[in-house]
Amino acid sequence: MPELLLSELHDAIAAGRSQFEYLRDLGFDEVPAAVRSGTIPSARVQGGETLDAIRADLGDCCRCGLNQGRQKVVFGVGNPQARLVLVGEAPGREEDEKGEPFVGEAGRLLDRILFAMGLQRDEVYICNVLKCRPPNNRNPEPNEVATCEPFLIRQLAAICPQVIVALGLFAVQTLLQNKAPIGKVRGTWQQYQGIPLMPTYHPAYLLRNPNGKREVWADMKQVMERLRTEEL
Repeated sequence: MPELLLSELHDAIAAGRSQFEYLRDLGFDEVPAAVRSGTIPSARVQGGETLDAIRADLGDCCRCGLNQGRQKVVFGVGNPQARLVLVGEAPGREEDEKGEPFVGEAGRLLDRILFAMGLQRDEVYICNVLKCRPPNNRNPEPNEVATCEPFLIRQLAAICPQVIVALGLFAVQTLLQNKAPIGKVRGTWQQYQGIPLMPTYHPAYLLRNPNGKREVWADMKQVMERLRTEEL
C-alpha cells in the first residue's frame, strides 16, 4: 500500500478514535442516534443584508487598537442560512494566523461536540464577539466589545438562525446585555431578539476543566431538542 495512503488511513483512524474518546467522556457507550439518522438540515431563506456585504463593510478593520497586533480579521465561517449559530468570545493565536474562528485546540473540541450532535462545521455558522485577537489572549475590553458588537448583531440578523449558542462569559454577557455570571445562566434558555439562546461554557474552559464536558453536553442536548421541535 502506498505510503501516502497508509498515512491518510492512520490519520483517519486517529481522528475517529479521538471523536469516540470524547463521546465516551460524555457518557456514551455507542454512537448517538442523532449521528446515525443524519444531520439537521438548514432551513429558512433569509432576507436583507448579506454576510458578504457585512464582511466588505468590516474591511481591514482599524476601528479599535486591536488591529495593531493582529494578523488577520476573523469574521466567521459556515452556512449563511444556518439554523444554529455558535458565538464565541475572541480569536486565539491559531485563529489569528488562519483568519478563521475555532481552529485551535478549543476549535477541535468544538468540532467533536458538533459531531456528537450529528452536525458538521459547514452546516452551522461560527463566529466571535471580537473579530481580532486581543494581545496575549487577554479578556476583551468594553470598548473593543462595543466596537465589534454591531457587526455581530448584523451577522445574526443576516442569518436569522432558529437557535443561538453563546460560548463563554463574554459571548453570553454581550448577547444578553447583562453581567450575570455564566454559572447562573448556563443551561437555561434565554432570548436574543426573540431567538432562543443557550448559554454554555467555552470549549477552552473545558480544556482546563474536563469535568464540565457533561454539563455542556446537557446544554447541547437541549439545543438538539429545540432544533427538532422547530422542524415540526
